Amino acid sequence: AKIIEIAKRLSLRAANGGARGERLCQKHQEALKLFCEDDGTPICLVCRESQAHRAHAVVPIEEAAEEDKEKFQAHVKILKDRREKLLGLKTAEEGKIL
Repeated sequence: AKIIEIAKRLSLRAANGGARGERLCQKHQEALKLFCEDDGTPICLVCRESQAHRAHAVVPIEEAAEEDKEKFQAHVKILKDRREKLLGLKTAEEGKIL
């Protein structure tokens, strides 16, 4: 009974991404450490060597996440600037109305 309980916990841990919280490839049960830029999906090292991704541009997943984070931050800055401009215009128009 103890062994079955331990096996259940281990399988749950693997399904949830292992002890380190990594997401696993559904096909190979390996950690998703790479990002296929052509397909826009995270892949494991085994997938990288497969025919499906061999000719694709692939980067480490952390690098891809950092690039996306920088893009989002740039977009947020643009939106904040636009918001400030619009609030200024709103205040000016409210002043005209008064």
